[in-house]
Amino acid sequence: MADYYDILGVPKTASKDEIKKAYKTLAKKYHPDLNKNNKEAEQKFKEINGAYAALNDDGKRAQYDRFGSTEGQQFSQGFQGDFSDIFESIFDFGGKRSGQRNGRDMKYELEIDFMESCFGCARNVKMTRMDRCEKCDGRGGKGEKSCDTCHGSGRIEQRYRTPFGTLAKSQPCSMCGGRGETVQHVCNECEGQGRVKKTKTISVKVPAGIQDGQHLRLTGEGEAGEYNARNGDLLVEIFVTPHDIFERKDDDIYLEYPVSFAQAALGDTVEVPTIHGNVAMKIPTEMQTGTVLRLKGKGVANVNGYGKGDQLVRLIVRTPTNLTARQKKTLQDFAQENKETLKIEKGWFEKLKDGFDL
Repeated sequence: MADYYDILGVPKTASKDEIKKAYKTLAKKYHPDLNKNNKEAEQKFKEINGAYAALNDDGKRAQYDRFGSTEGQQFSQGFQGDFSDIFESIFDFGGKRSGQRNGRDMKYELEIDFMESCFGCARNVKMTRMDRCEKCDGRGGKGEKSCDTCHGSGRIEQRYRTPFGTLAKSQPCSMCGGRGETVQHVCNECEGQGRVKKTKTISVKVPAGIQDGQHLRLTGEGEAGEYNARNGDLLVEIFVTPHDIFERKDDDIYLEYPVSFAQAALGDTVEVPTIHGNVAMKIPTEMQTGTVLRLKGKGVANVNGYGKGDQLVRLIVRTPTNLTARQKKTLQDFAQENKETLKIEKGWFEKLKDGFDL
């Protein structure tokens, strides 16, 4: 048997458009009406039609390319679907009807301030979504009856003959959309869909201790499922605005607190702001810039209930400015009395050069 591609005069890589164009040219050339009493042209015309019938069909062409023949057409025609489709139908043991799809999950971005994230809050948000039709109670109409096509199953079965035997593929019923039932009187509110678009106010309770970027899942507050199937969920993503003086890491609060030279050297008791209000904090003597003091339990309550964080206070020693003559004299006397402490280490410049690779 002559090769189909040779008959049409196209390469094996030819597209469907190229195959169709070649067929039209040859069919016109060898058409019996243009070749009266020409047996050779008549035979050629049959070969051209046979080649085009095989190569223009994706299933037949695939089989021809693989086996060099299109025999067993029932297999090639019935097996144009994906293996996954067929095996899906094999293992479909009749779960929920495909026409009753669950509602889609929705997402909402909610911005709260720093203190609200620490102590929680309640917000009302407006969402426009597909909601259950109240007029027909999500049924799509009145006068339900079992579908005459699928007899209430919501699915119809197609059978395919394969080298492994006959396989059955189940798919949604086109008459009832997979519901298994139809209605005699379609709801004019939802036009038989069982859902309508509505704008609804939803209360969102933000728990204490939630962090920036975390999500809240509100079960059933997404879009309504089709024909009273399960509703989707609402995912609320939290965005926390920064605070002027506080920073947060996990459940701990960080604060930079300025102290004077005298307070750092001699110690003191000061009032420090926390998210819970001002508290007294003792500054020990001889503190340096960068020293961190811990206020136990003055952080954020863990969102999962695992205790509470601390507040970490980093001391920043401020160098005195605008000194009076008397203050300058006092500091000079202090420096003179403590010159051994303030003495510059010998060779410090050489070490500095090594450190900065000068």
